Amino acid sequence: MEQTTAVLPIGELSPYLSKWLIKGRVTSKSARRTFNNKAGQPGKVFSVDLLDKFGGEIRASFFNDAVDKYEDLLKQGQCFVFSRGTLKVANKQYNPCNHRYELVFDKGATVAPCADDGEIKIFQFNFVDFRHLQAKTLAERGTKFDLCGVITAFKPVVEFTSRDGKLLVKREITLADDTALSLDVALWGDRAKLPDAQFDGNPVVAVKGVLVKEWNGGRSGSLMQEGHIDFKYAGVEAQRMQNWWASSGSSAQISAMSASGAPGAGKNARWLTLAEVRELTGRISETTETFNVSARLSLVQIQKQGERQPLSYMACSAPREGTALRCNKRVDENGKCPTCGSIGKGEARLNMRCQFTDSTDSTWMTTFHEGATAVLGMSADDVRSLERQPLDELEDKLRQLYYSIPLHLTVRAKAEVYQGEPRTSISCINARVLDCADHSDRLLVEIRNMLGVPSA
Repeated sequence: MEQTTAVLPIGELSPYLSKWLIKGRVTSKSARRTFNNKAGQPGKVFSVDLLDKFGGEIRASFFNDAVDKYEDLLKQGQCFVFSRGTLKVANKQYNPCNHRYELVFDKGATVAPCADDGEIKIFQFNFVDFRHLQAKTLAERGTKFDLCGVITAFKPVVEFTSRDGKLLVKREITLADDTALSLDVALWGDRAKLPDAQFDGNPVVAVKGVLVKEWNGGRSGSLMQEGHIDFKYAGVEAQRMQNWWASSGSSAQISAMSASGAPGAGKNARWLTLAEVRELTGRISETTETFNVSARLSLVQIQKQGERQPLSYMACSAPREGTALRCNKRVDENGKCPTCGSIGKGEARLNMRCQFTDSTDSTWMTTFHEGATAVLGMSADDVRSLERQPLDELEDKLRQLYYSIPLHLTVRAKAEVYQGEPRTSISCINARVLDCADHSDRLLVEIRNMLGVPSA
């Protein structure tokens, strides 16, 4: 393509310009997707994100004939010149670029490679804080965000086979920012295989293109192949995160947006008070029943008959054969698992007795790892370190958590036989910060039902 037209900054593109030429670097490229249009005719599309030397970003989507013509040509990280496209208002639910519009290219598009321009960055971040992320309405297939935060926890690498037979490698990290919220983010492939030392020591990272979805009543993220993670980012956001973590973040009560546990656990279950939970004892005839409770943590059992009670244990982190789940059986002092026979350093997990309180009653529950980490706002490694401290220091730390925040508990009631007698075991399998707005709406519905007033 002969460059006879002056190059226009991407930021100045608008539907009111009939002729233009832009130059940009491909910072992200999606996979090809097929669809049927309103007339039922098949189509295909892929998109790229473009960045120019002025910091302007725009998404460009290529349809049908343009897919065949340019899909192989356009390479992530390379520079190109573009013209003969149309503009439409960007759908910000799917498009994270900072431009008001997005480009559409069809068979009339003109695209050509050009010499690499050193003034154009490889990519740029458009950060959102976690409070904004929590309030954002997500698209059905998820929405991508650029995030900057502190790695507060990370899990071992897990290998498993997908449904279509592909071998996948995954590692989950937990990011938190200075809004005191956290999000679990899955890393895949070579990123997951980075050494543990890369994630240790609470480093500040910048992550581009995290796909965030609703999952199990919470939100979780996944860093896609076209995304990027930067362990050496030195922008003002990184400095702010470092200052926050050093001054107060490391000891702050951090609320988790991500919910662990079995998918859908408790999502459609009924809500009960703790008084109603107590009444369930001995009445569960089915194998298990799951329900929701709103309550506050009031006590953690750290002693029993004068003996200290452990809050954590070391579990086998080897994956179960043919699944993505870990073994999680207790390992001995040498790191050997008596169940699967693997030997490793193990992974700290929590298993505690917690007392929860609401306006109707107080109830003790066995609280498993996923719920316990959310209830305490600490990782299992942090709790394990705290257990090594004198008992009064452990008590003082836990006392700060009592009655502090309202929690949404997912509770499981299970019929069991103990010493020949039937009983009901009540345990907390998951927890997260209570969504007060949602809880208020639910209470209003209950009040209307009691008064016989139709719901609005």
